[in-house]
Amino acid sequence: MKRILLVLILSVAFLSNAILLQAGIFPFKAYKKTLDNDLKVIVIPLPNPGLVTYYSVVRTGSRDEYEAGHTGFAHFFEHMMFRGTEKYPSGVYDSIVTEMGADSNAYTSDDLTAYYLVFVKEDLERVMELESDRFQNLAYKEEDFKTESGAVLGELLKAKSTPGFLLDETLQDTAFEAHTYKHTTIGFEADVRAMPTMYEYSKSFHQRYYRPENVILLVCGDVVPENVFQLAEKYYGNWQKGYVTPKITPEPEQKAPKSKTITFKGKTLPTLAIGYKGPEFAPTSKEYVALNMLGDIMFGKTGDLYTRLILEQQKAESIRANFEMNRDPGLNSVIISIKKIEYAADIKKEIADTIKKYQTEPMDKNKLEQLKSNLKYSFLMRLSSTQRVAHSLPRIIAVSGDIDAVDQFFETLETITPEDIQQAAVKYLIDNHKTEVLLAGE
Repeated sequence: MKRILLVLILSVAFLSNAILLQAGIFPFKAYKKTLDNDLKVIVIPLPNPGLVTYYSVVRTGSRDEYEAGHTGFAHFFEHMMFRGTEKYPSGVYDSIVTEMGADSNAYTSDDLTAYYLVFVKEDLERVMELESDRFQNLAYKEEDFKTESGAVLGELLKAKSTPGFLLDETLQDTAFEAHTYKHTTIGFEADVRAMPTMYEYSKSFHQRYYRPENVILLVCGDVVPENVFQLAEKYYGNWQKGYVTPKITPEPEQKAPKSKTITFKGKTLPTLAIGYKGPEFAPTSKEYVALNMLGDIMFGKTGDLYTRLILEQQKAESIRANFEMNRDPGLNSVIISIKKIEYAADIKKEIADTIKKYQTEPMDKNKLEQLKSNLKYSFLMRLSSTQRVAHSLPRIIAVSGDIDAVDQFFETLETITPEDIQQAAVKYLIDNHKTEVLLAGE
């Protein structure tokens, strides 16, 4: 309890000065500059002495893999970017990062690939030099490419041995017909197996997407904005443009419900996934924000469904909603771990009844206002350190191109009424837009 109180006190102290200076929901002042080559740099000075978190946000993820037979390359480059350059080969890069005592990592999702380091402020220029070099001058031999391809295949096979991956993979593949959200971030297995033969293609992928107009730098912490901008100009200013927009096929309107039952080769609790097609991220749209809120309203821990299925009837082990922010129209889903397969039909009915309730009558206004407060409070409490501020922003930066969408989303959220919630449920949570997958163990 003492530790929790200390964390809360430190979090409040961290936020307090900034809140006094900044009027919007995002409590810190952001400074921005776009270089002549269209590289955008966002700097957020923070009251956390000595520490800096440095993100390179590439606005390319598995969404951009539109060419048949070539899925998995966005995730593949998350690996290859650590292979180094002629100036700083991988061993040298790793040694420098270790000597600095920096924390370095990366991740890939459907709409972005992000690379970050956490380090002391004295190493800012060194980090700028290292990161700008590998983004502009990545170099790898064919044998290294093949080695890393094998590692990616091993990662895929390991993932496929888990029921959660099988469920997600099947849900996406079943829900989407044409759009690249059809495949998971790691890619189709056949494509990943063929990857070792695609050395030349891999270089073209990097040349098309790892370009300044498709990358945003986010620097948070004990920094002076003008100094960051000068260093960005010094180390990134000569990076040549060349981004090629992917030719992504829009998803046609789904006109009938889809369903599939799959078997996991092993022991696992039955799991039900139900997804509904929804709009792309639009922070100024009441329709989008209301739909996004429905994930918490219907499937959150304070909702009636959670109370009935988990606490009262004890038919479900867990309920998790994924109402995502995507660059293109995506999938809003609920994942329910079921205690017995015989309960699946009852749970489907409970979900259908819950949706119908919010379609046919406006929700309680007081509960809606309470949810708004909870969402704002939860967001602010995630901003309790330099790292957590930085980690909270890459996805919204990737899908919108800036951090202004944070304030825009919460400004729109304040205007949402019970009627808006009802209209969003009526428009989007309909059977013809639904995909249902039931997974059972052997």
